[in-house]
Amino acid sequence: MSQGEAAGRGAAKPQDQGWAWMVLLAAVVLQGLTLGFPCCIGVFFTDLQHEFQASNSQTSWFPSIMVAVLHGGGPLCSILVKRFGCRFVVILGGLLSSLGMVSSSFCKSISQLYLTAGLITGLGSCFSFQAGVTVLGYYFVRWQTLANAVASTGVSLGFTLWPLLSQYLLNEMGWRNTFLIFGGILLNCCVCGAIMRPIQLASGSLPQSAEPEEEPGSRAEEAQLSNGASPHHPTLQQHTRRTKCFQMLQRYLAFDIFCQNKGYQIYTIGVTWMMMGFALPHVYLVPYAIHNGVEERKAALLISVIGLINIFIRPLTGLLSGHRVFTGRRIYLFSLAVLLCGLSNFICVISAEFGVLILYCVILSIAMSGVGALTFQVLMDVVEMDRFSSALGLFTILESITLLIGPPLTGLLVDITSDFHYVFYNSSFFLISGALFMGLSFCALEKKNKLREASKAPLDNPSRYQYSEMSTEPKAESQLPPAVEYITSI
Repeated sequence: MSQGEAAGRGAAKPQDQGWAWMVLLAAVVLQGLTLGFPCCIGVFFTDLQHEFQASNSQTSWFPSIMVAVLHGGGPLCSILVKRFGCRFVVILGGLLSSLGMVSSSFCKSISQLYLTAGLITGLGSCFSFQAGVTVLGYYFVRWQTLANAVASTGVSLGFTLWPLLSQYLLNEMGWRNTFLIFGGILLNCCVCGAIMRPIQLASGSLPQSAEPEEEPGSRAEEAQLSNGASPHHPTLQQHTRRTKCFQMLQRYLAFDIFCQNKGYQIYTIGVTWMMMGFALPHVYLVPYAIHNGVEERKAALLISVIGLINIFIRPLTGLLSGHRVFTGRRIYLFSLAVLLCGLSNFICVISAEFGVLILYCVILSIAMSGVGALTFQVLMDVVEMDRFSSALGLFTILESITLLIGPPLTGLLVDITSDFHYVFYNSSFFLISGALFMGLSFCALEKKNKLREASKAPLDNPSRYQYSEMSTEPKAESQLPPAVEYITSI
């Protein structure tokens, strides 16, 4: 973080009052503009197919790239935030998002859309959203949980409003002019970023992050220098570069946690697997409804129904899961929500009538609310907070890969079979198998840990997490807030 933002926790006056609530309002709008935006792409699916004579698989690469980059760009965003500060990164993201959509309105092929709307807009949305969430951690201390919960309602608002606006503009102006207008709308991310001014240093205080940290690589370098090695020696330079590369990977992509912490390992693999099917209804529900004779306006309304219900259910789910009864057991609630998502897909297979699809959206939205409310809370349960940022970096990178390849592979299957039902069969398979894997694996891990504890003498400092195997070594950055809090659109 920039020095002004890093010292936000030391300056009492700006926090939890005054301008902080304007920053929270900006964060709500920002989440609606960024995370809510990809949900409307299904509205344009059929028109883009006809325009570019593209298959289902080819067309689905466009939203897949956008969502994958939005999720997987977290580590890069973290580096930029640390170097330039949150405000700059939010504004940069707004400019990139706008540039991507404006450029998309002039595309002559579907492959050009992959670059403009997919890569550029996705990366811009990632920068704006991730940096916007990070700044809340410095403006709010006492009310931080409330602030994050309120900010997340912006996603549901975006899910509700973007599809309705998209369908109206598409009917009136066509997809090219609609994308051009979207470019102007996404420029409002820059306005939100301008509101997020850095918190100034308190007089006479210095941020902890400004203190130099001694790195393991520097010790090795000093040892070799003391033995007479030149700092410009090729072997020493190569060793230093390898050390710095390893430190960078460990900081932003926590492979050491993945190898040592069984709970994190199971959870990351389970979520990565289930993401192969999680995004499929968002991409294909509108084309599926139109293919089965549902009016385009009504088809777009289906996504809005999901967002509208999310507005009310997600906060309630968060409050319920926060009860002490569920402490240490939230992974089972999460697995149950994922299982319900998978089972709900069979409703679409039974019938494609509009009334049946509305029922499907209601049940899916309730289940999605549980997934969205618990995803990062469960991760906090299995990983120490001083490593949460880096653990979540690897988590989002892996899930972005499956989010990228899931819809195109399913689209290829639909092209081969000419049967949209395979969308929901595939989604159910990945969701149900992922839910069972996580639930049963954590149950087995918890029993294993209990047997191990029963066979040993009580530890002086037992872990407060029932199903994690976390290192108890002290970390130098344990007193600092995470550099970036990665949040996805789940």
